[in-house]
Amino acid sequence: MSGHSKWHTTKRHKAVIDAKRGKIFSNLAKEITLAARAGGGNPETNSRLRTQVDKARGANMPADNIKRAIQKGTGEIPGVVYEEITYEGYGPAGVGLIVEVTTDNKNRAAAEIRQAFGDNGGNMAQTGAVSHSFQRKGQFLIGSSQMGEDALMELVLEVGADDVVNHGDHFEVLCAVASYDVVAKALQGKSVKPESSEIAYITSVPMPVTDAAVAKQVFELIDALEALDDVKAVHGNHEIDEKLIG
Repeated sequence: MSGHSKWHTTKRHKAVIDAKRGKIFSNLAKEITLAARAGGGNPETNSRLRTQVDKARGANMPADNIKRAIQKGTGEIPGVVYEEITYEGYGPAGVGLIVEVTTDNKNRAAAEIRQAFGDNGGNMAQTGAVSHSFQRKGQFLIGSSQMGEDALMELVLEVGADDVVNHGDHFEVLCAVASYDVVAKALQGKSVKPESSEIAYITSVPMPVTDAAVAKQVFELIDALEALDDVKAVHGNHEIDEKLIG
């Protein structure tokens, strides 16, 4: 979804973040383990690991949990083997969704995701059915009270960001996947704390949702997917008017 729609959706989810803290820590631990397995256990030389460790610290994840996750990735202590999988599907009114999963059991994950779609007015789709209209990009959503537009543009464009979009109450910074880490470090260096920062799927064909009942159904499906233990993130092509976001 676009930064504008996602900003208000993120705000909507803030009320339930504390209730999901256990899952947030679990997802962060998986990502840290995968990063350490792929590039080693030193955050100074492994940018992917450094980014995940910074996110974990920002979420107040205990240092011991971070250390154990790294050690599982490097093989210093035993741990399960995770796979990263992407599923695609359609929600109410044909809204396209991409579901990122990190799991130790892909059969279980697929079954749970299929059920969540089926129970909430959607259906799974074949690989490529939805993702062809998305691009992978780094995305940062930053409240406009944190930094002026000119200063933000100067900061992030200088280190490789592609664009800064002004949505009024917030800015959306977009960059190539390869530039994500350096943009994140530049923002951190200026004590700018994004409301959301991730490697996201950004749609090039947004789907407007103007009916309140449909908007509610879309959110219910996304909530059901995000509640699953194996789901890391859900991305959609929906553009929902903020007035419909309660």
